[in-house]
Order: sequence, then structure tokens, then C-alpha cells
Amino acid sequence: MEAYTGFAGVYDLLMDETPYGQWCENVVHELQKYGIRDGLLLELGCGTGTLTELLAQKGYDMIGVDYSEEMLQIAREAAWGERGPQNTDILYLLQDMREFELYGTVRAVVSVCDSLNYILKEEELLKVFRLVNNYLDPGGVFIFDLNTPYKYREILGENTICENREQGSFIWENFYEEEEQVNQYDLTLFIRDREHPGLYRKYEETHVQRGYEAGRIEELLQQAGMEFIAAYDAFTREPVKADSERIYVIAREKGK
Repeated sequence: MEAYTGFAGVYDLLMDETPYGQWCENVVHELQKYGIRDGLLLELGCGTGTLTELLAQKGYDMIGVDYSEEMLQIAREAAWGERGPQNTDILYLLQDMREFELYGTVRAVVSVCDSLNYILKEEELLKVFRLVNNYLDPGGVFIFDLNTPYKYREILGENTICENREQGSFIWENFYEEEEQVNQYDLTLFIRDREHPGLYRKYEETHVQRGYEAGRIEELLQQAGMEFIAAYDAFTREPVKADSERIYVIAREKGK
């Protein structure tokens, strides 16, 4: 789970093309389907707080949990107005999602941008699901996404992705282990220094993620005592296909 340390400062730059606005609309659409239009929400793996802020702007009271102190520091600074409207009421907690603790229950739990793919063991993912179920209000909703084994194997695995931008360049090397369905990616970034435009700083990080099949996710949710509601292709909103790269999953607390 150790990642996003010195790299945290350039994370938003690397993710500047991520459709957080659309992801927020998708999450809100699903929440409203189950009557959740306000109240307390938890985001697991909130990172620098981009989605957390967007959901707060939609009227939800937000708690953000992340394992990276550096990422949360950026989120807290942004909450004080450095990235638009102030959201100083957001509570950010430095916690491991495998062991997170809250003071009470929440109406919904959200986890996007493949945060749960960082859980490499099924028994630990099951533990996360059980914790989510424990902290959900009766009938509360759990919404999350996952990269699929197909994406790691066919799209990323053994491929190197390079990109050159005005602010800098990055090299993204992927190594996929089929038996464990685990993808390791080594990131090297050269980012222009804001105070010294002629200077580029080098950042290096290694991340490891695991792909999970939709059917296995359903089984683990049921083992955790939750009601599995649906899984669909994140890009088409149709049923999960053999070549789905990212899936959305909806589950619900059904009585502890």
C-alpha cells in the first residue's frame, strides 16, 4: 500500500485529464437512485480530494480517508480555497482502508479511481468490504470502481507508455503477472519547476495493483454481509463484458 509519497505533489498534474466531473455526476446519479441526496458520505482512497470536494459541492457532508499523508496535506490545503470554493468542513483522516475507523455510520461509501485495486489479497479486500458494511447506515449504499484483469493483461501489461507535455514528461512501465493478476507499474516523471522554469525535477515511484473479476467481487461482497446490486461497464453503463477495462459496482447494507 505504500505509494504516493514525494510523488503526491505532482499527482494532480499527471491526472489532469481524469474526468472527475463526469465521475461525480455518475456517483450522484447512483446515490439519488437510492434516495441519498444529502447527509454524510465517506470516500475511501480520496487522494488529493478532488472528488471529495466535488461531492461536497453537491451538498454532501464528506469524510475522506487515505493512506498517504502527503496526498491528504494537498487535500487539506485545497479545502482552504487554493482550488476553488472553500470546503473547510470536509474531514480528512489518515487511515489505511483495511483498518479504517469512524465515529459513527454514513449514508454511503464511495471509492473511485481504482483505489481498491491496491488491495492485493482477497482476504484483505473482504476485510474492507466488512468494514464498509459495518459503517453504513441501514440500507446504505457502497459505490466503487475497479480496473479489470483484462485491462492489466491486454492494455497495460508489458507495455511502456510515454508522454511529453508542456509541464513535463513521464514514462510509465508496466509488468503484469498473469497467475496473480497483479500489475506493477514504474513511474518516472520529469516535471518543470514552477520557480525555476529551466529546471526539471525527477520523480520515481512504483505502484502495484491487482485485477478482480466481477463475479469474484460479487461473492466477496456477499461474504461481507452486503447485498450485491449491480456491476456494469464504466464507459458504456452496460453489463460487464469480457473486454471491459473498468467496472462500477453497486452494493448495499442489508442488515447486520
